[in-house]
Amino acid sequence: MNQNLPEDPQLREMVKAALAHKVTRRAVLGGAVATSAAALLAACAPAENSALTPATDVSDSDPSLIWSNWSLYVDVDDDGNYPTLEKFKSETGIEVTYREDFDDNDSYYGKVKDQLALGQDIGADITCPTSWMAARWINQGFVQTFDDANLPNKKNLQPAYLGESYDPQRTKSLPYQGILAGFAFDKEAYKSATGKEAPAVLEDLWDPALKGRIGVLSEMRDTVGIVLMDQGVSIGDANSLTEDAFMNAIDIIGQKVSDGQIARIKGNSYKDDLVNGDTIVAIAWSGDIIQLNAEAGYDRFGFVLPESGGTISADCFVIPMGATHKKNAEKLMNFYYDPYNAAVLAAYVNYITPVVGAKEEAIKLDPALADNQLIFPSEEFLSLTQGFRALDGAEEQAFTKAFQKIKLGA
Repeated sequence: MNQNLPEDPQLREMVKAALAHKVTRRAVLGGAVATSAAALLAACAPAENSALTPATDVSDSDPSLIWSNWSLYVDVDDDGNYPTLEKFKSETGIEVTYREDFDDNDSYYGKVKDQLALGQDIGADITCPTSWMAARWINQGFVQTFDDANLPNKKNLQPAYLGESYDPQRTKSLPYQGILAGFAFDKEAYKSATGKEAPAVLEDLWDPALKGRIGVLSEMRDTVGIVLMDQGVSIGDANSLTEDAFMNAIDIIGQKVSDGQIARIKGNSYKDDLVNGDTIVAIAWSGDIIQLNAEAGYDRFGFVLPESGGTISADCFVIPMGATHKKNAEKLMNFYYDPYNAAVLAAYVNYITPVVGAKEEAIKLDPALADNQLIFPSEEFLSLTQGFRALDGAEEQAFTKAFQKIKLGA
């Protein structure tokens, strides 16, 4: 085991247990490299709200912080402990209250937007919206600027993540994990219903045998993006992804909702429907499915990218303007940008790590990790993915309204 394991024997065993709980049950693919900048979402130029000022930082007198995150998005052992967070506490003395209360970007934003607009505490010192939502927060002046003196490991950021128009030097956001969306399916139930081993194209989801057993994500860019790609639309190209093309995809989804083929449009809670059998196939996030298999104890679920391609994006650390533990939050980000800690995290969550050096540390933990496409995707694998292009204000309003109407009808 790597020399960077914590000195405390109990913590060593927790980290090893979490890795054993996860690594021994992974479905391993092949290849390795980091995401390209072209694959990730861009956004319009910043237009900050200069009226807001950062909250007073009490980190020096209060060694704690609250982290609001998506579910199944940090390492956990069989006893429900978070080994890397315990390691962080042992190294820094900072106690982390970890909350899995981020179901999807729009619903989370809806809960906190009023506090954000006033620069008030949202109940979290750090959180991880997807890049397009992080861009909105940055552009509206809702987040604090990092003190790079507290982030020496920021130097390990994959260069592909620099240069985004909304945060070129990553002074207000840092990628937490890269994310892929494609088809998740219950292997036995899918084969029993359709006679096929796995879905390959969108049309496979419209099989009458699956009526009422299809779920899609409430994240517009993933669900509509996959439908658009099936229609031959390049979702990263403004000349291809037009309003007409988008509305055509909306019509397809809307029809499948109205005729009962699609029964559920959900955020992170889509996983519950897969587990209880209400859903057989879903447009889903890759890392979640790997973890559901780990919890099941066998490879119950499969995950594939559609032949026409899957979507790619990133969730990003941000510190809201009203956060009162900024320095502590920066120390947390710095901790996860240590290559070893990033490798332990990636080995568990199976999302794309943005940290240079994590691959080498992962190989020390388990050589098979280097061949896991979901953590270290090859250029060939990435060629099957596209990032949803940036939307202007009018498009954002029109597209979101159209998708919201479908969600309300589901």
